[in-house]
Amino acid sequence: MSIYQKKLYNPPFSHIYCEKEIYDTKKAQQIIKKFKNSRIILIEHYKDIFCRKRQNSFIQKNSQNLIIAKNKGCLIYKGAPVCQDFGNSDFYYTTTAINCIYDCEYCFLQGMYPSSNIVLFTNFYDYKENILKMLKKNSIYLCVSFDTDLLAIENLFGSCREWIEFAKEEKNLKIEIRTKSTNFNLISDITPCTNVILAWTLSPDNLRQAYEHKTPCIDKRIENIKKAIKSGWKVRICLDPLIYTDKYKTYYTELIENIFKHISADKINDISIGAFRMSAEYLKKIRRNRTDSLIINYPFETTNGIYHYNTEIEKELTSFVYYKIIKYIDKDKIFVWKENV
Repeated sequence: MSIYQKKLYNPPFSHIYCEKEIYDTKKAQQIIKKFKNSRIILIEHYKDIFCRKRQNSFIQKNSQNLIIAKNKGCLIYKGAPVCQDFGNSDFYYTTTAINCIYDCEYCFLQGMYPSSNIVLFTNFYDYKENILKMLKKNSIYLCVSFDTDLLAIENLFGSCREWIEFAKEEKNLKIEIRTKSTNFNLISDITPCTNVILAWTLSPDNLRQAYEHKTPCIDKRIENIKKAIKSGWKVRICLDPLIYTDKYKTYYTELIENIFKHISADKINDISIGAFRMSAEYLKKIRRNRTDSLIINYPFETTNGIYHYNTEIEKELTSFVYYKIIKYIDKDKIFVWKENV
């Protein structure tokens, strides 16, 4: 985007929408006070803004606004089949925030929601209450950074800290916080919690530059991983989604060598790998906006409503990465989304 085009858009978070019901709450005010130059607009319900008709989420990425709300809908969801459960049968995810400050071309959120504006749900007490009821029946493995990158917005929201403190009290609750950010310093003062996993998604830097717009470089993410491990946190590395290109062998070899050059394999909790896959419904919506995206417009195959690489490419790509990783780390620590290896 040219400098001229950038001037056509308002700066990020120039407008803050807040539901009237929660405007005077402590959490809402903490967030609002961070935006002294933003226009504050009171609304009845977040969907009045978030679900308006004829929005273009792709264009909105150039000027995202913030919506502060109370989530009165479903708070805890059963884990989606396209996601890794890491051997946990009671696998769930939750959404205390919707959408992301990054702009990854392959992100399913572009097809899932009608807007790119970020929604922050401040009623954390309701989430806790729901989870406590569930924990009376069984243990839970919960992904809390599924529909956003919580650590990337920790300075605005502080949700990672809330989840970690909650997990410390509930030993039958295991939490994964997944991120592409370099914001570990925002939670580095917290004593590590054994039932919290900090998971960093890593991609070859060539592919990051091509498809993961606004994200930090891989070397800085690796530095954050090293700091987290040194502090005593359980760390997961996610090579997911794997992207197929004619240079994938070079790209992923360089990435894997870089990872294990700086991080001791025995310090890594586990690694997940999985080739690109996405709901056909979401991908079709994204293609309407990202007409020039090579990854989105790749000629995928579809099975049971999921777009994916053809079986030969998927197996070739996944196997290559798997056998590169297994040179460094025990196979019991490697989770493959699809057993193609």
